[in-house]
Amino acid sequence: MANPFDESIDRHGTGSCKWSGPEGELPMWVADMDFRSPEAVTKALEKRIGQGVFGYTEPDDSWAKAYQDFYRDLYGWEFKREDVHFVFSVVAAVYAAVGAYSKVGEEVVLMTPVYHHFFTPITHQGRLVREVALSFDGGAYHIDFDKMEEAFSSPNVHLCIFCNPHNPTGTIYEKDDIKRLIALAKKHDVVIFSDEIHGPISHPGHPYVPFLSIEGAEEVGVTAVSPSKAFNLAGLHTAALALPNPKLAAPILDYLNRSVYEDPNVLSCIASTVAFNEGRDWLKEMNEYVYQSRLYCEAYLKEKAPSLKAIHGESTYLLWVDCREICGENSKKFSAFLREKVGLRVSSGETFGEAGKGFIRINIATSRARVKDGMERLVKGALLYLKS
Repeated sequence: MANPFDESIDRHGTGSCKWSGPEGELPMWVADMDFRSPEAVTKALEKRIGQGVFGYTEPDDSWAKAYQDFYRDLYGWEFKREDVHFVFSVVAAVYAAVGAYSKVGEEVVLMTPVYHHFFTPITHQGRLVREVALSFDGGAYHIDFDKMEEAFSSPNVHLCIFCNPHNPTGTIYEKDDIKRLIALAKKHDVVIFSDEIHGPISHPGHPYVPFLSIEGAEEVGVTAVSPSKAFNLAGLHTAALALPNPKLAAPILDYLNRSVYEDPNVLSCIASTVAFNEGRDWLKEMNEYVYQSRLYCEAYLKEKAPSLKAIHGESTYLLWVDCREICGENSKKFSAFLREKVGLRVSSGETFGEAGKGFIRINIATSRARVKDGMERLVKGALLYLKS
C-alpha cells in the first residue's frame, strides 16, 4: 500500500506562498507541509462549506475541550476551560505579549538563533531585541543560564519569548531546563511567553514538555499553542492562548481586545477541533515519516558532503544545517547562490539572529522524493559555491 506522505502534491497555482517561485525551483523554506491534512479534517470542512452560510463564528466548548483533551492525553498538561482563549495566530499572540508585558524602550529577551517573526513584534512596537545566544557544542543547543541570568537581572527586561520546542534548531527542552528558567523568571520578575506551535511535532518516543505543565510555571508564564504546524492548517489561522494566571491573563487579553481583531473565521475552529480529536494517528504517522526523512538527510550529508553538518534536533520538520565550512558566516550569500544556481530555496540563518550566521534552515515536510532532490541540489550547490 502506497504511503500517502510519499505523494508529491502540485501546489502551483493555489496561491501558495512557499511555491510562488519559478517552475523548476524546489522550495524548502516556508514552514508549512506539502502533505494533505488528515482526511477527517477535510471532510469536516467540506460538510461545513456545504451548508453555504458563512456568518460570524465563535469558539464553543467543544473547541476548547479538543485542546484540553489533546494536551492532557499526549503530554499530561491539564488546563481549565476558562483558561483557553482563541487567538488568530501565534504571531498575533507574540505581538500581544510584547504590548502587554513590556514598555516602549525596554528589551525583550530572545534565545537565538530563533524564529525570525519574533523580532518584528518587538521592534515594530518600539522595544529592543536582546539576543542571548544558545550554547552550541557542535552537535546540540542548550540554554546558557549564566547569560540568561545576566539578561534577566537587567531592570530594562521584563519579558522573554521562549520557543518550545525550538525553531530552527529542533531542540526539545527537558524538565530541568524549564524549571531553571522558571526559577530565573521568578527571581527577576520576568514573564515567559512560550510559543509551543511545534510541540506536537517530535521524534517517536521523545515528546516535548509543555512549559505550563511544570509546577510554578503559571506564576510567570503564558503559552500559545496551535494545530497549524502539526496538522498543516496554517492558512486557516487558528491558535489559542493558555492563561491560567488571572494577573497575567488580564493585560494580554486587554491588548488583544483593543488592538487585534480576534474572531475566528468560519472554518478555523472546526479544523482545530477535528484535528486534535481525530488526527492523532495521522500525526503519529507524519512524525515517523519526517523522522525517517531527517535520518536520511543526516546520513546523506555525512557521506556526500561532511562539511555540511545537519544538527540532530528532536522536534520540528526543519533541518538546521551548519554551513560554516562552506560559506563562513555568510549564509545569506550561500542561500542566494543555492537558489540561483541549483534552484533550491532555503532559509538563511542570518534571519534567525546573530547566532544563525553560517547556518541554513531546510523544510523537510515534503515527499521523500523531494527530500532526496533537495539534498542532491544542496550538495551540488555547495560544490559549485566552493569553486566560485
